[in-house]
Amino acid sequence: MKKLYYEDSYIQSFSTKLLKQQEDENGHTYVVLGETAFYPTGGGQPFDTGQIDGVDVINVEEVDNEIRHYINRPLEGKAEVSGVINWERRFDHMQQHAGQHILSAAFAELFDMETIGFHLGNETLTIDLNVEELTEEVVREAEKLANQIILENRPIETKWITLEEVTQYPLRKKPTVTEDIRLVIIPEFDYNGCGGTHPSSTGQVSSIKILDWERQKKKVRLGFICGNRVLKHFYQKHQVLSKLTQQLNAPEQDMELAVGRLLDKNKELEKLLEESTDRLLHLETDLLLNQSSIINQHQIVGQVYEGRTIQQLQKQARILVSKKEELNVFLISENENQIQIVCSRGKEAAVNMKALVANILPLINGKGGGNETQAQGGGEKILSGEEIVQRIVNSLN
Repeated sequence: MKKLYYEDSYIQSFSTKLLKQQEDENGHTYVVLGETAFYPTGGGQPFDTGQIDGVDVINVEEVDNEIRHYINRPLEGKAEVSGVINWERRFDHMQQHAGQHILSAAFAELFDMETIGFHLGNETLTIDLNVEELTEEVVREAEKLANQIILENRPIETKWITLEEVTQYPLRKKPTVTEDIRLVIIPEFDYNGCGGTHPSSTGQVSSIKILDWERQKKKVRLGFICGNRVLKHFYQKHQVLSKLTQQLNAPEQDMELAVGRLLDKNKELEKLLEESTDRLLHLETDLLLNQSSIINQHQIVGQVYEGRTIQQLQKQARILVSKKEELNVFLISENENQIQIVCSRGKEAAVNMKALVANILPLINGKGGGNETQAQGGGEKILSGEEIVQRIVNSLN
């Protein structure tokens, strides 16, 4: 099969013979063509999409030395067909892949950092560097050199060589194949074995922006974007920032300070709310203690609330049993279609709270845990809070 994407990565449409149309072992229809401009998945670069005679190409793979074009419905079976590449997707992949070459070469040139992994995703792409740490300064210098190479608009050349010819080129790493070796070359900067598609010059990559990086075991994974993705990313960030300047009534250059003040104010409000909640819980504690009752020689408090968190129930229970050590506490919160339970006992009480909760949870399709002193859980509101309290009380011996 003739691979037109290697002859000219800018070919967007072509006509050729239909050699085969059939289904694979999973029942998916594919066609094999006499020649193709559709790039199959490989070398870290995703496949091309587009159409063949108006039928959508949804995947392209190289299997058993043939390129399979998977389509969403069968072709009519004509001898000659026409293919059209989704050019926006293809050129994006060309920009990203070439940008990866440039950035990897920049890290190697400046800091002798080898790229040991590469992934081209729908939104961002990543490289894995054979280092355990990266600094802001190193990242900034590599990004600066990469964009300088782009600005110089150097040619990007491709060349087929044999294994014997490999030693004639300063390759960044050894090729993974032993024959039909394809080099992608940025003269006097990067020489790399690669089977992907690339633009004809570095200037067409437009720009590179590093977004983030993180340590993963003994390497660093670095995320970045190139070309039109940089413009898209900038537009999205600008839209968010513009809305924030309006909402916070602060200019763009003061946004960090404005957000900082807002976060500090929020922390103050959260602290005040927590203090108010604690005061409320202590006030309620006195009321609940006055309403406690003796059932089967067990002193109990049972209460149903609406819209409380399980953390609030747990705090309420701790306050109650700390004030009366012979007390058994059963607190329920109803939250829309969910229900939460906290059961707790004081030091002088003997009811097994873990067993009580374990008996209730199956009735509400719930999950939970704890120990004999305090247990909790939650589930569906199949029973009301009052029904659950009553079932617990009735189970006391």
